Amino acid sequence: MANEPAFFFIFGQRKKLHMKIKHQAIAILLLGLFACTPYGHEKAEQVFKEGYKHLLVMHPTVQNLERMIFLTETGVFPLPDNYRIVGVYHEDANYDYSLSAGFLKRTNPANMALFPIDTPIDPDALFTPNALTQVFEDLFRLSDAAFFLGGPDIPPATYNDEFNLLTVVTDPFRHYLELSFLFHLVGGSQDTTYTALLEENPGFAILGICLGMQTINVASGGSLIQDIPTEVYDVFTVEEVVALDPELQHRNYYSYYRLDPEVSTPSYHRIVLENNSHMAVISGEAGQTPYVLSSHHQAIKDMGMGYKATAWSLDKKIIEAIEHEEYPNVIGIQFHPEVPYLYDPEHKISLRPGEEGSHSFLELYPGPEGADFHHAFWVHIAAMLP
Repeated sequence: MANEPAFFFIFGQRKKLHMKIKHQAIAILLLGLFACTPYGHEKAEQVFKEGYKHLLVMHPTVQNLERMIFLTETGVFPLPDNYRIVGVYHEDANYDYSLSAGFLKRTNPANMALFPIDTPIDPDALFTPNALTQVFEDLFRLSDAAFFLGGPDIPPATYNDEFNLLTVVTDPFRHYLELSFLFHLVGGSQDTTYTALLEENPGFAILGICLGMQTINVASGGSLIQDIPTEVYDVFTVEEVVALDPELQHRNYYSYYRLDPEVSTPSYHRIVLENNSHMAVISGEAGQTPYVLSSHHQAIKDMGMGYKATAWSLDKKIIEAIEHEEYPNVIGIQFHPEVPYLYDPEHKISLRPGEEGSHSFLELYPGPEGADFHHAFWVHIAAMLP
């Protein structure tokens, strides 16, 4: 130490002072954030632990927690050891999160906790400062990344559209929470006077999967195609959809017949990746069109403020990935790389009634056809975390 230049000594002292200030700020945030929550300060310290980074996982159902455990424990998603996962939800959402609490109590993962929010949500004040603004600000400052996962259709009123007969909304308060949180994080055209929280920390990482990508888009002022077959391909029956090229089918409509419980609900199709994007980096080679697991009937229509498309369906009619043009670590994908059986050579896929599955995803789409892309995806997401 005695031989080090004075610059490095001073820099080290400043760094120590910065970390001390940061820890003091976190303590103050914890006191303020949890003083009026069901947890209280003692529980808050168990959720957001000093010395750790925190990944928020929205809508922490048992299935979503199981998937996070699978991805991290198998090393598919190499989450750094200094990260803790915090499942965030609203108590008015249409899911019994006591099941999630019971699951965590039984399995006792060292790096997971739950954080409920009980502040009332006003559906007419999602995209502007509201009663949840302080909670969102504190969650943002106590964490380093947030994942928004798959789920049911978003209420069309949130993007100023009429309610399509094929839209099915089953969990509005989940959507209200996630839409408002994403608006606060990244901003949107609904209120351009609001300063996005990411202006304070542009490296904060956000990943939206399927519904999560659609939520990112709506939160920033974009809109959705409410039903792909009828609005994009002008077909109106299951028979017409399954007669289409498989590349145009974004879920497996054979499963609608309910004749065979083994038939896969998702479909599998290729995507086209844009250059100079996260998707191109993940692919690692120009011109690749990897197969992905697809299970949705809605998609992005009008792009939200600040985003660009970075992957498309093969016919270029459906946006398959987006990323923010200013904040480098904000991305959304329309497909599902988090499903465990994509990485399981023993899980066989059946796509038609009466057709016995004989191949796994890894066998059907080996190497650059899909398997390599999915493994590279999670390595890339882990490297993207601050």
